[in-house]
Amino acid sequence: MKKQLISTGLLLLVLITIYSCKKGFEKLNIDPINILHTSADKLLAPTLVSSIWPGMTRNRSFNNELMQVTVSLSDGENTVFRYAFRASQSDYLWNAWYVQLTNFRDIDSLASRGDSMNTSYQGIARIGEAWLFSNLTDTYGDIPYTEALKGKEGNMQPAFDRQKDVYEGLFKKLEEANELLAKNQAIVVTSDPVYNGDISKWRKFGNSLYLRLLLRVSGKAEVAQQCQDKIKEIIQTPGRYPIMTSNDDCARILWNGGTSSTDPYTSPYVYNVRVQDFRSPAICSYFLDSLVSWTDPRFASGKPFGSGSIGSIGIAQASGGGWRGVESGYEPGKGEVKGCYFQSYDDKTSGGVWSLQQNPKTGIIMQYAEVQLIQAEAALKGWIGSNPKDHFYQGIASAINYWVAAFPEDTASAEFDLHLENLAAGGVVWNDTLSTERKMEMIQVQKYYALFLTDLQQWFEYRRTGYPNLHLSQLHGLQNGGVMPARLVYPVYVQSANPTSYKAAVAAQGPDQINTNIWWQKP
Repeated sequence: MKKQLISTGLLLLVLITIYSCKKGFEKLNIDPINILHTSADKLLAPTLVSSIWPGMTRNRSFNNELMQVTVSLSDGENTVFRYAFRASQSDYLWNAWYVQLTNFRDIDSLASRGDSMNTSYQGIARIGEAWLFSNLTDTYGDIPYTEALKGKEGNMQPAFDRQKDVYEGLFKKLEEANELLAKNQAIVVTSDPVYNGDISKWRKFGNSLYLRLLLRVSGKAEVAQQCQDKIKEIIQTPGRYPIMTSNDDCARILWNGGTSSTDPYTSPYVYNVRVQDFRSPAICSYFLDSLVSWTDPRFASGKPFGSGSIGSIGIAQASGGGWRGVESGYEPGKGEVKGCYFQSYDDKTSGGVWSLQQNPKTGIIMQYAEVQLIQAEAALKGWIGSNPKDHFYQGIASAINYWVAAFPEDTASAEFDLHLENLAAGGVVWNDTLSTERKMEMIQVQKYYALFLTDLQQWFEYRRTGYPNLHLSQLHGLQNGGVMPARLVYPVYVQSANPTSYKAAVAAQGPDQINTNIWWQKP
């Protein structure tokens, strides 16, 4: 009997213990550290930062090498500046940007629900999608779009959309964003590192991005008239489609963090790159020579606008005096001694030491100068009624002023007149008697400099227009037949993870090679 009572007591104790554990289990199982639920305002800032980082990283290591901004002094294999690089170069942007596209989609979804509904977050998220999807399709060509970002729904093998259809989808997203942002619903200021909650500027950026994308595909016969008409409508109806009107409207993140990834808004150039590695590529002679010949304020220290302006982009003087870059595409074993490179400099006005690596202005998404040069091309081609020269000059002035305050905001100043004299001395003179092709070249050369540090946009514009003239036939050390790569190949894992869709994409677009032109590209 005693044993039976003990057994019964033990059983009751076990049952009580189990009940007690079960009763408090849900409370004990809550993760006190990780966020289980979020909102649009908490997700926006990290998504924007994480979207800019990949473009900046590949701007430095890929775009700048292709487009003769920098040149790595190496006789090794797989050098980007010789147009020979590993297929694995493709993986990073694909992986990084699709992850952030999922976050933009989640922001849109979170801002579309009940009490959390906010049309501004919805509009910003759709602009974010248009921005990253356009970068992806301009890099790879046909990509998953309509069926993309549906992994939560079980679609792990999305079909690839033709690039024309992707662009049509992006135009629709930007139209929707414009209408949503027109409602001007307030957002949390601290959630927005780009415009600090200014919805009107987000709307301007969305429509300016719209102009970029319309112009990019405007050379295709099947959409040419549609693009031209829409460009005209956007530019001529600013009440309905406001666009950037000054450098205050530039889409960017001003880096204010330290050297840790946990600091707020830390540049990848500071966090991911050692100082000696950042300085290792030489400045290419192609990029440098024109700045020297124009006495460009972004480069020229003490002449004519000085004030430490060399520090604005941090270009170093060659040893022994003078300014000298390295020619890209040199033959192996015949590389020049490095002359100039991006380095630190003494900022006499603030008493600090800065460099391009530390410059807070490098987090660029889109600049006002690009918008002016888009309008210069549209005016040159007769799509809008304004004078292309006016947009051309404003584009030059705004591109310079982004880095160093050299002129008043408009171009009617003695300082800008002096710069025009320097441009003329360097062979840049706008004359109405010039051919349309020569004027187009002039616009694109200035756009090349205006797009400095803007993800892969220099490369995209070169493939669209063939400008600037990089003199590739004179670079005898190039590989790939001396041909500028037209795209990145699809990541290798896509072939095994999504074989049916991959094969269909290759059959539609052409061989999965770097020389297969994408839909909008100039032949």
